Amino acid sequence: MSTELLESWGVELKKQLQSKLRSAGFACEKTAHAPTSLSQNVLDHFRCPEDFLDFAANGEMSSSSSYFRFGPNTICYGRSCRSTRESDVWSSLYDILDDVVIIDGKVGLPFDPTEVIDNLRLERYSYRGLSGYERTLKTVYYWLRPFMNQYARKQVQRFHARNWRKLSFPQWPVDTTVENVCETLLLQSLMAKGVESVPFVWFWPHGARGCVLMTHDVETERGRDFCTDLMDIDDSFGIKASFQIVPEERYAVSAELLDTIRNRGFELYDNRQEFLRRAAEINRYMVEYRAKGFRSGVLYRGPEWYDSFDFSFDMSIPNVAHLDPQRGGCCTVMPYFIGNVLELPVTTTQDYTVFHVLNERSIDLWKTQVDLIFRKHGLASFIIHPDYVLEEDTKLVYKALLGSLRALRENEQMWCPLPTDIDAWWRARSKMSVEKDGNSWCIVGEGAERAVLAYARNVNGKLVYEVTGT
Repeated sequence: MSTELLESWGVELKKQLQSKLRSAGFACEKTAHAPTSLSQNVLDHFRCPEDFLDFAANGEMSSSSSYFRFGPNTICYGRSCRSTRESDVWSSLYDILDDVVIIDGKVGLPFDPTEVIDNLRLERYSYRGLSGYERTLKTVYYWLRPFMNQYARKQVQRFHARNWRKLSFPQWPVDTTVENVCETLLLQSLMAKGVESVPFVWFWPHGARGCVLMTHDVETERGRDFCTDLMDIDDSFGIKASFQIVPEERYAVSAELLDTIRNRGFELYDNRQEFLRRAAEINRYMVEYRAKGFRSGVLYRGPEWYDSFDFSFDMSIPNVAHLDPQRGGCCTVMPYFIGNVLELPVTTTQDYTVFHVLNERSIDLWKTQVDLIFRKHGLASFIIHPDYVLEEDTKLVYKALLGSLRALRENEQMWCPLPTDIDAWWRARSKMSVEKDGNSWCIVGEGAERAVLAYARNVNGKLVYEVTGT
């Protein structure tokens, strides 16, 4: 396959270091975090003037975290000022929105929004993790996986996912808890300040309504050999894609191809000691290949450890992971920072799960997810393996998906970039601000020429967005 063709399509190389026992889930450890402003994550989400966000704690926070509601459809996890707290999400949860107070232009909150949003994005609610028995079973499965045919793998994975419909949190098929929290808090701020609207930096460049990211993880030699055909299919619909290549163990990749690849990711390991031992080697590879991106194998992840890496962005955390080997989910459809690393969450269900676990041959689930994501103007990111769209029936489904995405781009003003483009934009946006310019507002900061000013308005108690110039 042509190296020039691969490079022009934006290749993310997945470097898979040799290890017989694949990750069997993470026993993540909590780390101490410096106190942050109550409004920081809301400010980062909207990039609005700070003066509009004036939050204060209206009581002493509990010593332990628990689940609670913040509105009828939003479940949160964290410390609060309530004495009654629930340790699991299946309990009858108290709605803490009733405890919000507005006094003298301030919003008094019974919880710390920054802490709660971090708990969701970093999946801290799931730190109880797997039992020793479950971890052992997963270790054995991933050791045997290379020797199992697709039918055997499918049966094991279906057994693992047998009770997934009983999981109430995160919300299936798309969880937008972070967006719900931010919107509710901004609405409370508007009421506290007695104003009808607040200006902010729109989420995407040039006023795009949302963002679509297509990625291809190449798992086998057959998948590798199909890459050129897959690129032709993508190109016929005008959808750019990122390819994740495994250069070791599974199939051969030429040295010439490796030398031309500029972005790639590496696989995570199942404990912090091993993770740190590999980090130096992984960072060395990233320098050697001028890498920027990362995706862990099978979406195993430990976001609390990302400070050990030098990559710019990660693509390993799913929005909701009921059907994945490592359950959880970041509960957001927007990019977000984990330290200096930008996370591009996987917000749609992987093709293997759709085809072989749910046993579907349609784009109905993907269309539902895209609709829910774009209601929040978020990132619709896909993982489509060339290995699983080889057959005619699944290939036709994938073409139908591309046709649907092309229509959205043409009719609904969607942005379809590569991961590095999103990384560059979101970093630039994070440094922009909205400032007063006489009687109007303007966006200030590097890259502001691509940004669009928007307004969040209180319309009959609901937050409504208005994008200028579109």
